[in-house]
Amino acid sequence: MIKSMTGYGIASHDSGSTKYTVEIKSLNSKFLELSLRIPKAFSEKEFQLRTECNKQIERGKVNLSINVEQSGSTVKAAGIDANLLKHYYQQLKAVSAELGEDSGNLMQLALGLPEVVKYTEDTITDEEWKMVEGTFKQALANFQQFRLDEGNVLQQEVTNRIGVILNNLEQVELEDPKRIPAIRERLNLFLAEAVGGENVDHNRFEQELIYYIDKLDVTEEKVRLKTHCQYFLETLESPDANGKKLGFISQEIGREINTLGSKANDANMQKLVVGMKEELEKIKEQLLNVL
Repeated sequence: MIKSMTGYGIASHDSGSTKYTVEIKSLNSKFLELSLRIPKAFSEKEFQLRTECNKQIERGKVNLSINVEQSGSTVKAAGIDANLLKHYYQQLKAVSAELGEDSGNLMQLALGLPEVVKYTEDTITDEEWKMVEGTFKQALANFQQFRLDEGNVLQQEVTNRIGVILNNLEQVELEDPKRIPAIRERLNLFLAEAVGGENVDHNRFEQELIYYIDKLDVTEEKVRLKTHCQYFLETLESPDANGKKLGFISQEIGREINTLGSKANDANMQKLVVGMKEELEKIKEQLLNVL
C-alpha cells in the first residue's frame, strides 16, 4: 500500500483557558525538509518534535506549526521589576538635573532599559506539554491518514495504467506472428523489382533473412516487460515506502518498451508501443508524489 507525499493534518485541544492547535502540511521532496513554526516556550521540545517527524514522515517538504490561544483572563502578561525601574528613573532624573535637560520622558526611557520588563512565557509546564504532545500526535495521525487516502487514489490510477500497458502487450503478442511473413513478402517484392525474381539467389536470401529476422525478435523483451509490470504491481502492495523503488522499476519498464519499439518494424505494433509510452509517462508523473 503506497502513501502520497502530499499530506495535511490538523488537531486542536481546548483546556478551557488555552486552546492548542497543531497543523502539519507537506509537499513533494526527495528528502525530508522540515520547517517548524512554534512558540518560543516550546523551543526546548523542538528536538523531540523533529525526531518524531523524521521517524514517521520520512520524506517531503513539511511545515509544522503550533498555535496557542489563551483566554483574556489567562494571558501571561509581561512583568515589571518595580525596584529596578525606580533605580533607573532616579539615576536618569539626577543626570537630567545635572545637565539641565528636559526630564519629561524619563519613565519611557527607564522602561526600555535592560531587565525592567520581564517575560514569563519562555517555559511550559509538564501538564501543558502533555496536552500539546497529545494534540501533535493526533495531528500526525490525521496527516498520515490523509497520505494513505491520497496513496489509495494514486495506487488505483497507476494500477489501471499498468493494466493498459499489459493489455497493449497482449495485442503486440497477437500482432507479432503476422510481422515476419509481412517482412518476408516486402523483401521479396523489393528484390523482384530491383534485380528481377529470376536473378535472386534464394539460398543466400534465406540465410540473410534468418539473420535479419533474428535481429527483430522481441520474445525476450515481451517476457521482461511482463515480468517488470508484475513486479511493479507486487511492489505497490508492499507495506513499506516504495516510491523510489517503483521509480526504478518504471525505468526498467521504459527500457523494454523502447527496445520493443525499435525492433517492431511494424506499424500496428508501433502504435501499441506509443500507447505504452504514453501510459508510462503518466505513471512516472504520479510516482513523483509517492512516498
